[in-house]
Amino acid sequence: MTEGKMSNIMAKLDLKEFKLNSLLEITRAINENYSIDKLLKIYEFILREQLDITRILLYSYDHDEWKTLLSVGIKGAIKQKDIENYLKNVKDITLIESSSVETINVFDVVIPVYHKNTPLAFLLLGDLDENAINISPAIKHMPFIQTLTNIIVVAIENKRFANEMVKQERAKKELELAKEMQEMLFPKNLPSNNRIDVAAKYVAKQMVGGDYYDFLQLNEQEYVLCIADVSGKGISAALLMSNFQAHMRANTYYNHQELTLHELVEQLNSTVNDAVNGEKFITFFIAYYHCGKKILKYINAGHNYPVLTNGKEARFLNKGCVGLGMFHKIPQIEMEEITIQPGDTLVCYTDGLVELENEHGEAFETDRLIELIHANYDLPMAELNQLILSQLKEFKGKMEYPDDTALLSCRFF
Repeated sequence: MTEGKMSNIMAKLDLKEFKLNSLLEITRAINENYSIDKLLKIYEFILREQLDITRILLYSYDHDEWKTLLSVGIKGAIKQKDIENYLKNVKDITLIESSSVETINVFDVVIPVYHKNTPLAFLLLGDLDENAINISPAIKHMPFIQTLTNIIVVAIENKRFANEMVKQERAKKELELAKEMQEMLFPKNLPSNNRIDVAAKYVAKQMVGGDYYDFLQLNEQEYVLCIADVSGKGISAALLMSNFQAHMRANTYYNHQELTLHELVEQLNSTVNDAVNGEKFITFFIAYYHCGKKILKYINAGHNYPVLTNGKEARFLNKGCVGLGMFHKIPQIEMEEITIQPGDTLVCYTDGLVELENEHGEAFETDRLIELIHANYDLPMAELNQLILSQLKEFKGKMEYPDDTALLSCRFF
């Protein structure tokens, strides 16, 4: 065997050993769960130190946009739009001979990485040393670099996906905790006796929401009930509602001897304004009931009109004012006082109930709600509420709940 052939064989063996060691090194790093930064440093070392490639630009598709994963030896600003416009037509390893895009001309070759027909990444290389590890002018080992890049990009995508799953799981657990905390805000032991029968239901569109109801027994004779709805949905609405509930309860329990409903609504309006500075508002219905005097006083602050009915005739409780947080000072507040008759029933609800639509675009609306109440008037409040929500679910069919839904019903004896 001639000395030339021996040298050629040794060079090929060296190249194969280099490629194998590079792949093993990258695989080991992936298996040991190296960070993305460390993986890219190994990748850069192979291209830069082992292959003497001094200009490297690696683009990766992430969250609906192209991002630069690695940039080496690039001077000046890179016009990303020019790069993206050029790359969208590259399907195979492509030598760059001449381009109208000045940014592209600083590179010698483009190596695409695809998954089926979907591009995952593009590697642009420049200033190639054709003598490094006996590389021929045909740049014979570009398929190897493509394979190496594919491994790196897929590993990074997998890490991103895993991190995203961890974040989603953490967010899910936080939402579950928030749901548990929100459920603790709702009263658990609603009275059902010979004076009053109270029941409530709540269905959140998401795990947490901005609907709220409450029932407070001040003493043997006096009760306060309310229902509210924060504009918006999700955690921000739930946080505002929890803050609102704390102030509402504190003002009602500790100041009910001195405060009127009018003053309470004014204070709660200030509370909402301080918390959100006009970015959100709360619709709110609050009623005070004295079971000895059979007197119900209420203020409706922009909320869906509760229904008060004797089983045959129904009326809406619509006296009050604008929603809380809409103005720094409420222009006008009107309170109504009603004499309650034995058997009268009050049904309060949020807009998620009456605005829910079926598959034909028809809304549930208050007329259907009143008909349902009258047709089942003898039912206890817990059973009536359950029936209403069952009918609501049947009515919507395959449609989703458009909003949170709260339902608070009360029968007076």
